[in-house]
Amino acid sequence: MKKTLVIALMMLLSVVPSRLLAKGATTKVVIEGPGLSRPIEITDRRILANFNVWAGPGTFSSQPGFNANAPSFIIDWSYGPITEVPNVSQKYQVSFYTKELSEGPIYVVYYAVARSSEPGYVYLPGESEEWWRLNVTSILRGVEGKWFHAWSTWENIARPLIKKARATNSTKSTSVPSLQDGGSSSHWKQSAARRLIAKSTGVFRLCGRHT
Repeated sequence: MKKTLVIALMMLLSVVPSRLLAKGATTKVVIEGPGLSRPIEITDRRILANFNVWAGPGTFSSQPGFNANAPSFIIDWSYGPITEVPNVSQKYQVSFYTKELSEGPIYVVYYAVARSSEPGYVYLPGESEEWWRLNVTSILRGVEGKWFHAWSTWENIARPLIKKARATNSTKSTSVPSLQDGGSSSHWKQSAARRLIAKSTGVFRLCGRHT
């Protein structure tokens, strides 16, 4: 029964243009993942204006020159899906919020930072994965479960933010040497020994003056 309802919903979404379902601008983007002590939130309207969820495959517009496969959202759709799973170093969950669903995200994807200076990638969750149901309820693109090249506009924003957040977190995690740190206990003991020797020498000198 549930399977039938899901199929019916997908058929409905496939015939109804997404612009009729929701047209709200993106109000917040949240990035979560490895090396981040807390999520990165993007709320600047000027930046968010570039990353409209209601763009790309599955959308429709009557405006002249409209091309659903032009770079938009955070994906460069013009390259098409990637046939092989890319070799990536870190994968981050990216959640998009709009005014239509203020209490939670309206669309969620995964952004993978490629190794070295190669372009990043974006993954749209497939049917058996978390966030698929939420995503297709918002917009059915017909390319779920596939990897795509990340849009350069997104990369220019996301990569520096992630790099900065990871660097900040790394700096905070650096601890001051203490007796509890196994690697620094010998240093502490040596310092304590020097202070004890210096104190003892001072006592001997005082004793010598009284004799």
